[in-house]
Amino acid sequence: MKQQVQVPFLLFLIFFLHCTTTSAQSQAPSGPTNITGILTKAGQFTTLIRLLKSTQEADQINTQVNNSNQGLTIFAPTDSAFSSLKSGALNSLTDQQKVQLVQFHVLPSFYSISQFQTVSNPLRTQAGDSTNGQFPLNVTTSGNQVNLTTGVVDTTVSNTIYTDSQLAVYQVDKVLLPLDIFGKAASPAPAPSAKPEKRVSGSDAPSKSTGDASVDASGAAGSNRPAITTVMISFGVLAVSAAFYSLWL
Repeated sequence: MKQQVQVPFLLFLIFFLHCTTTSAQSQAPSGPTNITGILTKAGQFTTLIRLLKSTQEADQINTQVNNSNQGLTIFAPTDSAFSSLKSGALNSLTDQQKVQLVQFHVLPSFYSISQFQTVSNPLRTQAGDSTNGQFPLNVTTSGNQVNLTTGVVDTTVSNTIYTDSQLAVYQVDKVLLPLDIFGKAASPAPAPSAKPEKRVSGSDAPSKSTGDASVDASGAAGSNRPAITTVMISFGVLAVSAAFYSLWL
C-alpha cells in the first residue's frame, strides 16, 4: 500500500520539476539585441532592413546597443512610407547619401515617449551636426503624440515597435528626408527669351540723311558743268567763224 502511494507522488514530482525547468528556459534572454531581427518580427519594414544592411548601419547599431550604455532611438519608416517617395528617389542617391539617410533616423541616445516632451531642438542625429542647418530634426509633442519635422517633411510617431533600457524603435509613416539631401535646389535661371524681329515697313526703312542727299545733288550738278562749258565754247567758235566768213565775202 505504501509503495502504491509513493509511485504517484514520484511521478507528480518529476512532472513538476520538468515544468519548472521549461518555464525558466522560456524566460531566459533570447540573445543580444538585433535591429534587423526586431524589424523583421514587426513586419512591413523590408526596405528599411535592406538599407540597414547595405549601408552596414545595422552592424553598427547592434554593436553600440550591445556594447555600450549610451542607448539609441530609431525612427523606422514603413514600406508604404518608402513607396510614397518620388520614383527613383533612393536610386538617385550616392552611397554616402544613403548612409546619411539611414543615420538621420537614428538618435545617439535613448528617448522614451515622455522624454520627447523635454528635449531641446534641433535634435542631434547620427547623420551629423544639426546646428549648421544640414540635418535639422525638430520635435514637438501634444500629450503622448510626438511630431517630427525635417524642413522637408512632417510626420508623427505612430507606434512603438520595441523598447527596453537601451533601445527604442518607433514607427513613422513618412521617410525622414534630411534638408541637406532632399532640400529644394535652387531653380535654374530662365533662359533669355529671343526677342521677335521687328518687321521694317516702308515708312520705317532707313533712308539717306538730308546731308547725303545734298551731297549727291551737288555732286551730280558738278559733274554736268564741264559738258555745259564745252557746248558754250563750241557755239562761240562757230559764231566767230561765221562773222569772219561774212566779212571776207
